[in-house]
Amino acid sequence: MELQNFQVYDRDLSEATLSEYLEADAIAVDTETMGLIPQRDRLCLVQLCNGEGQVTAIRITRGQTEAPNLKKLLEAANVLKVFHFARFDLAALRYHLGIQVNPVFCSKIASKLARTYTQRHGLKDVVLELEQVELDKSAQSSDWGNAANLTEAQLSYAANDVRYLLKVREKLIKMLKREERWELAQECFRCLPTIVSLDLLQFKDLFEH
Repeated sequence: MELQNFQVYDRDLSEATLSEYLEADAIAVDTETMGLIPQRDRLCLVQLCNGEGQVTAIRITRGQTEAPNLKKLLEAANVLKVFHFARFDLAALRYHLGIQVNPVFCSKIASKLARTYTQRHGLKDVVLELEQVELDKSAQSSDWGNAANLTEAQLSYAANDVRYLLKVREKLIKMLKREERWELAQECFRCLPTIVSLDLLQFKDLFEH
């Protein structure tokens, strides 16, 4: 399926698309699942976007346990992976496809550290303020399991979830540096793989009294 600056693959990236994304300094990444518990709810879609605005969606089939080209990309040390609420996406990618994503930038963590004047840190709110674009989130809670027959609304939603992340990252970094919290943000990002390990083992409130 080909749309303008938007391509859809089944199961994995092509070699050519992998090579294209590996040339980027940073890519935006998101996932769609059947729910919020990785051990119960399967991974259905992985979306990518580079600095040129090329969006790719990979449909993950039921029972699929690997995507070698996607793994190469998401584990490539020279490509920064930008998520919004990386904690969830990293857990889904690790649990279902065995991918240890690194290095990572999380725009939700960055927003919470930089935009302390608000409690609104969802992707829609962050993009609206920083990019003056209002995202349509009506397809957020929908059935992603029938990947072969995703609607135009679902595909548009999936694309928009990654289309603005790289620009948002740039603006959040400027804010973090201005407020002298950039180093702290980077330390938080480096902790994410450990936090994901705890999440998958179902440890909760480990650092509480």
